[in-house]
Amino acid sequence: MAHCFVAVPPSRQASRVLAFLLGARRWATAAVLAAAFGAVAAQPTASPQPPGLAAPAAPSGRFEPLVLPGERGVVLQALQRSERVPPLRYRVIVVPGSGCAGLESFADRYFAGLLHAQVLVLHKPGVDPDARTAPADCPHGFVSRDRHSTWLAHARAALRADAQQRQGQPALVQLLVGISEGAELLPALAPEVPQLAGLVLIGSSGLDPQEAGALQARRLGAEGDWAALAQIVAGAPPDGVVVQGRSLGYWRDLWHWPLTLPLLRSPWPLLQVWGGDDALVPAVAYTRFEALAALRTAPYCARRIDGADHGLQRHAAGVDGVQQVWVWTEQWARNPAAGLCGPLRLLREQQAPSADGTS
Repeated sequence: MAHCFVAVPPSRQASRVLAFLLGARRWATAAVLAAAFGAVAAQPTASPQPPGLAAPAAPSGRFEPLVLPGERGVVLQALQRSERVPPLRYRVIVVPGSGCAGLESFADRYFAGLLHAQVLVLHKPGVDPDARTAPADCPHGFVSRDRHSTWLAHARAALRADAQQRQGQPALVQLLVGISEGAELLPALAPEVPQLAGLVLIGSSGLDPQEAGALQARRLGAEGDWAALAQIVAGAPPDGVVVQGRSLGYWRDLWHWPLTLPLLRSPWPLLQVWGGDDALVPAVAYTRFEALAALRTAPYCARRIDGADHGLQRHAAGVDGVQQVWVWTEQWARNPAAGLCGPLRLLREQQAPSADGTS
């Protein structure tokens, strides 16, 4: 079914620049990342392992489909995997980004570096794990219902059900990982995760999404287009009307979605990793949040991967930066007393110049 776009005056039509800007609201799972991992998989440096741990010849844990209940009879399709290498040390719950493609086709490769972790990957309502639909081709039914408040409500219900199902099993510390748009749900989902040890943001600035979008519009010289979209969002058309590939309900949620303050007030350690060549989120957004987060009472650490894109891929070098994130979580799991930021703190100390000026 074709999208139903709201009619707006020509002066309020989005430019190609704004269309690219709005791409920041999509995590290109099937199209971009699957291709990236297809190329990276051939590179021996693509999946670095923690020191002293060799990768197994074949994974002992493979992803299997799982259904979790959302609200009002809605079900969420999920993927779950056991640890690849004993012993089991921790569990990771992943909230992916936007779009209507699933992660099944490359989940084994994407999460390969989580050697000693169980992994649970949630999908948005209406997303099948094996779907490879491009963001621009998402069906109208999905687009009209897709919005932060709905996704949060169903994800919260699913995590409550997951916690209930795990009652009676040995307690495991857990990490909550948000990728791109998925990170915007983490503060609200955190209370639903027992034994939560920290939050991990990948490709998310940490700023309120409206502020991050405005900074990207300024970066691309599209402030006027962003302001025109704001006028439509504030207007009278109903939530189900689609503008720029998203429902007005989606945009209205985004315009008022709090992220910065909840993250700053969060009592859980926070690890944030982003690419130095991220074309979808400007560097100023990351550095602005980093300055604010330095005032958190809970531990905070950030790492920019130079030369990496929004998905933490360094294509020219054939290096997958996401696997480096898993190296740090594996190092933390072997020495949890050092804290989630312990591996990055150690890395900074190793890279700091010595007293005589050498490094």
